[in-house]
Amino acid sequence: MSDTMNPKPILTCALTGAGDTVGRSEHVPVTPEQIAAAAVEAAEAGASVVHIHVRDPETGAPSRDSALYREVVDRIRQTGVDIVINLTAGMGGDLVIGQEDPLEFEEGTDLVNGLDRLPHVEELLPDICTLDCGSLNFGDGSQVYISTPDMLRAGARRIQELGVRPELEIFDTGQLWFAKTMHAEGLIDDPSLFQLCTGIPYGAPSDPGVLQSMVNLLPEGAQWASFSIGRKQMPWVAQSVLLGGHARVGLEDNLYLSRGVKATNGQLTEKAVNIIEQLGARVATPDETRAMLGLRRAA
Repeated sequence: MSDTMNPKPILTCALTGAGDTVGRSEHVPVTPEQIAAAAVEAAEAGASVVHIHVRDPETGAPSRDSALYREVVDRIRQTGVDIVINLTAGMGGDLVIGQEDPLEFEEGTDLVNGLDRLPHVEELLPDICTLDCGSLNFGDGSQVYISTPDMLRAGARRIQELGVRPELEIFDTGQLWFAKTMHAEGLIDDPSLFQLCTGIPYGAPSDPGVLQSMVNLLPEGAQWASFSIGRKQMPWVAQSVLLGGHARVGLEDNLYLSRGVKATNGQLTEKAVNIIEQLGARVATPDETRAMLGLRRAA
């Protein structure tokens, strides 16, 4: 392990996500003001990157409203805090199949084409945006996340034109196969950036052997991170760094600091920083992150 350990991992804090977590923890940020404050908190705790979703300020439901993204990003930038900004572009892929008639989609469906998932990226030009690299049965029930090869190629091409670095979200090995195909086709620039997402039903399980197999399949020279959800979030920080990767924590993926103790984004970041330092590594600064990923420098 010592030969492959990453001595300077990038640490991402995923601040709020799109899951039904608002009612489960008072610390999940909802309004643009709260999300921006969480970003600053994570940055001050040592995060290199913040990964941002937005929510309807009235209901807490996930949103694709560009105005909400604009307010969050403007508020972060106005503070002067140095942090790499990663905006999700995964919203707009939710399909809930009808039980009686599969062609009658049910409440919770929010399905648009690949380009219509990108208006906020086109406007705000973040350092990084996500690209979810395939379709997936999303948990039990009838919800499916839809991201077809045609949608992905169109989205990847547009993100490339914008000069934004895509973070390729990989939930299973077939998605990794297709992401590598896009890379080989020239739709993904180097250094490519892969996020190996584990533990989300029903994608790749949180299994070290599965993670190692996916790492073995990455393109040469790729930058990669991985994460797991719930109680495996912190062990996965160590798992990822020991295999040579970067790490991610945050309330999108886990609500608890320890058993029964609800966390803030800053506390999760601090705990991850401590794990990384106990391994003998050091979290990359935002500028070091920009250099590793070939990003523009902060204005």
